[in-house]
Amino acid sequence: MRKNSLIAICFALAFSSCNLNRAKIDQGLQKYFDAHHVEGCFTMLDNAGGKITVYNMLLDTQRFAPAATFNIVSSLIGLETGVITDENMVIPWDGVRRRSDWDRSVKMLYAFKMDHIPYFQEVVRRIGKDTIKMFIDSIEYGNKDISGSVDSFWFNNKLKISPDEQLLLLKKLYFDQLTFRKGVQETLRTLMLQEDNTAYKLSYKTGLTLDENNNNIGWVCGWIEENKHVYFFVTFVRTPDATIDMKNVGMSITKDILKNYGFFEGKK
Repeated sequence: MRKNSLIAICFALAFSSCNLNRAKIDQGLQKYFDAHHVEGCFTMLDNAGGKITVYNMLLDTQRFAPAATFNIVSSLIGLETGVITDENMVIPWDGVRRRSDWDRSVKMLYAFKMDHIPYFQEVVRRIGKDTIKMFIDSIEYGNKDISGSVDSFWFNNKLKISPDEQLLLLKKLYFDQLTFRKGVQETLRTLMLQEDNTAYKLSYKTGLTLDENNNNIGWVCGWIEENKHVYFFVTFVRTPDATIDMKNVGMSITKDILKNYGFFEGKK
């Protein structure tokens, strides 16, 4: 395990160094954030050529709470350990009234795609903090801090990860390079697939929470495939405005940027 951890650390450092030193900075993407009155960053890796494009390098290398994007990891751990049997596993509603779309029994597939917090809080409680910590350490996830309550560390600003680190995680997940069985990683890739047509396949995970200063923050982390080529991307958005629909804004910015780069037409 120690040898594997050292390899992972070296790979991550090499990737981050490549990101910082070789990235193309595209400040032209600022207009997509300004249009929604938010700040943020965008980073993309063209896997075929290793080309990295970044808007707002300062935020790209800062760490933030992962919110529901951490469900990628908790799902991997749950499937690996058997706590989650498969994507159809139902966790019954506990009877606590939170909001209408959460107040019912749901399958894992629905919970993953809809950012169903109570489902994954129960999953993490069943896994246990020691097991969670072991896997987080093994994949070098962000600051690896899961202190505090076992069922809230990923959205209460204890655990943090940077957009740059999220990009590396996505790449390793796509190529079965994480410390989980290949079948488990394949299941996660299937769960992340959101749009599939003759022109492209779009896979992503979203996440929303508040930072320490009560700013709304949002993530869209995923990849797009066209003509058997894969491009990984991470969008991060932040605003003090509590009235903004962060999930829709994050998706709108992401798709506008991808469209600007010529995606969705099957020509990349």
